Amino acid sequence: MTNPERLGQDLLFDPLTTKGTAFTHDERRRLGMLGLLPWAVKTIAEQAAHSYIEFSTRRDDLDKHIYLRALQDRNETLFYHLLSEHIEEMLPIVYTPTVGEACRKFSQIYRRPRGLYVSYPDRDRLREVLGNRSEQQVDVIVVTDGQRILGLGDQGIGGMGIPIGKLSLYTLIGGIAPARTLPIILDVGTDNAALLDDPQYLGWRHRRIADDDYYAFVDDFVAVLRAELPDVLLQWEDFATVHALPLLERYRDRLLTFNDDIQGTAAVTLGALHGAVRVADRPLSAQQVVMFGAGSAGIGVLEMVRQAMVAEGLTDAEAVERIWAIDADGLLTDDRDDLSDSQRRFAQPASRVAGWDGRGLADVVHHIDVGILLGLSTASGAFTEEIIRELAAKTERPIIFPLSNPTSHAEAHPRELDEWTDGRALIATGSPFAPIRRGERTLAVAQCNNVYIFPAIGLAVTAARASRVTDAMMRAAATALGDASPALTDPDQPLLPAFADLPEITTRIATAVAIQAVRDGVAPAASPEQLAAAVQRTRWSPEYAAQQPI
Repeated sequence: MTNPERLGQDLLFDPLTTKGTAFTHDERRRLGMLGLLPWAVKTIAEQAAHSYIEFSTRRDDLDKHIYLRALQDRNETLFYHLLSEHIEEMLPIVYTPTVGEACRKFSQIYRRPRGLYVSYPDRDRLREVLGNRSEQQVDVIVVTDGQRILGLGDQGIGGMGIPIGKLSLYTLIGGIAPARTLPIILDVGTDNAALLDDPQYLGWRHRRIADDDYYAFVDDFVAVLRAELPDVLLQWEDFATVHALPLLERYRDRLLTFNDDIQGTAAVTLGALHGAVRVADRPLSAQQVVMFGAGSAGIGVLEMVRQAMVAEGLTDAEAVERIWAIDADGLLTDDRDDLSDSQRRFAQPASRVAGWDGRGLADVVHHIDVGILLGLSTASGAFTEEIIRELAAKTERPIIFPLSNPTSHAEAHPRELDEWTDGRALIATGSPFAPIRRGERTLAVAQCNNVYIFPAIGLAVTAARASRVTDAMMRAAATALGDASPALTDPDQPLLPAFADLPEITTRIATAVAIQAVRDGVAPAASPEQLAAAVQRTRWSPEYAAQQPI
């Protein structure tokens, strides 16, 4: 027979089910909670107002982050209700940029367990590790190995802050129920000497394992995951360039999976470009596109740009002719022997640049009719005044996206770009920047934050019961995002919507992605109307449910 007192305490102290002081007097009597709570009964709105006052008293952003994480550990519903009322203010606290500092200090600020720590020394007991998850039914997993956290490099076990933060946004923006999310870190050691020497470091104190052992370990992890949770969406996050694309290629046709740094970054960039080219009145397929930065993220963006150009009617060869990729050693050309297979796809014929004085960014901008300049190089200030002024002289509405994170690594400041192009540039950044002042006007700057994409992907595949994430689904997300660009109705507005509008826009993006999943044959047949209804049904809302009688 169920013990009501025990059930009541379980409900009260479980962060997924508690209502705290919002339990009614009737519920307290029925559930054996009398005496466990103060007399007053609060609404969730009153609780959120009280929590906001507490949040506002914290001395700095990291302290605010710690406060919100503690609230999440105590009461998930209240945590998300509070965030939903203050999205613009709190998004940078629970995720970028503040999460970077939280990752750096993860061991020092660690309070309570959350998610799974899949450690290499436990490699022979991975089924037990996965079986110990707190909730057995999971829709979305975000996994990292902590090697390339934001612009901070190897943070070892501290990288766990990224899956925790990302999944908070899956719930806040995408409406995925918090009980059905699972953050995971693969603890395969760290090459960060400071962490290895730090007595407070909580991870496996060992150098990162060699690649053969690494891939075997990831294979074992994926095999157990497929056995335990065959239908879960697995998002790869913040893996080093050397591993990111190989892991995606290894598993994308075997799992419901995607890499946010490669595909999410590409989709949000393409979404901003969709809006920008319509404002510029020059389609993407008619543009010459220059990418400064040819790592996995940069190549991922160019691959999606290529696909979009082909969708507009170009052949693959014609699309590649319009794409110019530059790394630290200059333009990617077919006479270089240091290119990866993915980079070589975008290598220009060396004969095409014969006679140029050099092959750097300035040379490409000088010789080519560039309309779009993108940066994912982490080279601060690489978009110089001379380069930008020359580019701006070639097109009426230059499209310039300095996308590198964090802010200190951006290729240019939006204010400079606006000045050097006489206010004609269409700008989006990777990091958050203050609005641009132009005379008496203040102009917001669009941030190509992946939060515009990944929560919608999670919501779409969950609602549509998709088995794979296809490139066409990612392009559908980008197109739907581009269609929501405020700049389409007012060219002085930013290229991407305000964060406060994200939950509603995410629903539209998710519906477009779900429809594409059916078209691609990776989801059960359903009409657009049925899919739209399924997306709405799937969304979880941060409101307390009435407690039913025992």
